Amino acid sequence: MSIQDEQRFTALCVDMGTTNTRIWLVQGGQILAKRQAGVGVRDTARDGSALRIRQALRELIADLLQTEQAAPQCLIAAGMITSPLGLAEVAHLSAPAGLSELADNVARFSFPDICALPVYLVPGIRSGNASASLAGIGERDVMRGEETLCAGLVASGRITPPASILNLGSHWKWIELDAAGRVSGSITSLSGEMIHATQTTTILASAVPSERPETLADDWCAAGMREAQQSGLARALFCVRLLELAGQGTPEERMSYLLGAFIAADLTALQARGALTAGMSVYLTGGGAVAQGWQQALAAASVSAHQLAPDEIETALLKALQRIAFVASQRG
Repeated sequence: MSIQDEQRFTALCVDMGTTNTRIWLVQGGQILAKRQAGVGVRDTARDGSALRIRQALRELIADLLQTEQAAPQCLIAAGMITSPLGLAEVAHLSAPAGLSELADNVARFSFPDICALPVYLVPGIRSGNASASLAGIGERDVMRGEETLCAGLVASGRITPPASILNLGSHWKWIELDAAGRVSGSITSLSGEMIHATQTTTILASAVPSERPETLADDWCAAGMREAQQSGLARALFCVRLLELAGQGTPEERMSYLLGAFIAADLTALQARGALTAGMSVYLTGGGAVAQGWQQALAAASVSAHQLAPDEIETALLKALQRIAFVASQRG
């Protein structure tokens, strides 16, 4: 296989998460077309069936292929699509693992109800304690999707390992890369999902906006952090209700307070585990008010934070997906 072969290689690249699905038509390093939909494995969990995500994929692919810019040779997918809630479960690899290990262990499937192409699913990574016992579960962690992004960030030269990454999606995930650029460990919290649930399904729904926050009121975020550090997350969240009852702040300011409470809870946990220490450097993936709040919190903890731009993240993810797909296709 030559560099020219890889540059001509065309694939459909899919990233499916908890709440969203993105799909690209890619040739070499060029994005020919892109589609996305607000459908993810949370729909499977709620519906008790994967029919919704299968239909969404079928429609997105059909719409994308109408562009007729190039004929893809396969579909390559990463993320929660490889979980029991996705198209098919693919077993996690044990850390440490990077681009080479992911390519060696990609799983091939056929889903004729979705598309006629061969489908390659990228495994996730499991790290920490091999035991899933009650006593050892806190040292265990898993990821699906972030490993592919990390592999692409290293392959594209955007990150020089060893490195630490904080991925701020539906789940907040602390990721460690070893000197070889392999994922060596991770720590995940449900904070992203919990923020959304708190905004939309609790007594605080009337106190804050329902949409994802894009701006941050710095002083309100700092106040939320202080209260969570002093009184705990649950009490700090109830203070959002108290602020509303007292007529204090706008919904956006109270949202900043809420974000500060969640950030403080995760920051304190990372410090307690020794993952986050003063003087270190961290890469942030994610945007909006959440990333801004984390940048300020990390700066206050004497940690240097480098935020990766959305186009850098997209380019890295696609680089890894296409590389894995090309290697897998050569093996037949």
